[in-house]
Amino acid sequence: MNPSRPPTADLRRLLDERTADLQRVKAEYDNYRKQVRRDRLAVREVATENVLRSLLPVLDALEAARRQKAMDPGLRAVAEVLEAQLGSLGLRAFGQPGDPFDPTRHEAVTHLVSPAAVRLTCTEILSPGYRVGGRLLRAARVTVTGPPPG
Repeated sequence: MNPSRPPTADLRRLLDERTADLQRVKAEYDNYRKQVRRDRLAVREVATENVLRSLLPVLDALEAARRQKAMDPGLRAVAEVLEAQLGSLGLRAFGQPGDPFDPTRHEAVTHLVSPAAVRLTCTEILSPGYRVGGRLLRAARVTVTGPPPG
């Protein structure tokens, strides 16, 4: 201890230093916890997207069966339950005839020209697109109709 200072001043300084150290460690720990929480959510989102993406061929097969009118009541019930459960995980289908063509959301498989067309429009949905949250899992495959070039 410093003889020129009263012992309480040294104790106050030590207490202030330790308090500052403790506050710094607490802030670092809080930041670490927040980062771990963000990382866990990101891993969960990626895992969910991977599972949903792997089930898209199943949804395509169900849609093909619907188009061929080959769904019996049992298969229809399974399809409805599957689609509801995937929807509860955030899976959303998109793509309707008449939608404006958006190359970030649509994959043009066929392009038709029509003098009556004003802009590129999705005229047939060959397979729907899917997204979860704001992330695109698969672009909708579409037939596009647009005005003649020039």
